Amino acid sequence: MADAPPPPDLDPDRFRVHRFGGRGFSQAYVREGAGGVPLVLVHGWPETKRIWWRVIEPLAAAGFEVIVPDLRGFGDSGAGPAGPGDTPVHARDLAALLTDELGHERVVLAAGDLGGPVVQELALRFPNLAERLVLFNCPVPGIGRSDGGHVWASSSDYFVRQGTDADGLAAELSTPGARAGYVSTFYTSRFWAHDGAFDAAAVSFHVAPFTSGEHLRAGFAAYEAVFDRGARSEPSVLAPNPDIQALILYGPSDHVLPTTFDRDAAAAFPDHVGPFLLRDCGHFVPWEAPHAFTSATIAFCSDLLA
Repeated sequence: MADAPPPPDLDPDRFRVHRFGGRGFSQAYVREGAGGVPLVLVHGWPETKRIWWRVIEPLAAAGFEVIVPDLRGFGDSGAGPAGPGDTPVHARDLAALLTDELGHERVVLAAGDLGGPVVQELALRFPNLAERLVLFNCPVPGIGRSDGGHVWASSSDYFVRQGTDADGLAAELSTPGARAGYVSTFYTSRFWAHDGAFDAAAVSFHVAPFTSGEHLRAGFAAYEAVFDRGARSEPSVLAPNPDIQALILYGPSDHVLPTTFDRDAAAAFPDHVGPFLLRDCGHFVPWEAPHAFTSATIAFCSDLLA
């Protein structure tokens, strides 16, 4: 008897994957709702395009053209030529995908974690391309500097190790099982997510792309760029941006970002809607609170959809 198919949320083949090779590597992306208002959903680390699986269909049904890439070195995308994998590289990759491949002139950008700085960088480098931002649980200029917040020191070890000893860490994680065990902690014991948000099947679904040694190591590149100027492709332009409207969402069960994320993001993006705090939600907002993310994004862009 054949095995039962996986539920849609855990089906890696749920959406058709397209490919773009214009930047020297094969960039994988999902595109649903072609012809709608372009909305780009950008994952973080340790994530892939799969973190958006629960929101793609309702957003497309609402009238968006939903574009969901794997950043270089992540998921189904190639790692590209050896070299930096910092936010300027990712921002330029996305700009090429959106303009050269898909022909878009204006897009809404949504992201969390590493994807947050990537879309912030893109909006500053290509202001005519960026229509609006939807940001959640990600680094922003000035993060952690507000008074009265808590910085989770117990969660910083991974950041330093991945940024300063990436090769050593990758060598220790020498088997698929070791890599899976390491990445799974970010969905479980490190308490990035709200307690119970990921069951064993969901953890396996999100961890699976990182069992490849090449992909795990490529994902460390953005952390190396924080500590080593030589690991950067070019100077970043990240800065507060008063010239773009941003919707700010925050999953406060997150135990990796400073607890002042909502206030820090509001200061970095003065023309903002929110911040809205999402009950019983942590770092992985579109997976943990898909209805809240979807409904807020639709409301934020209601004039564009009309």
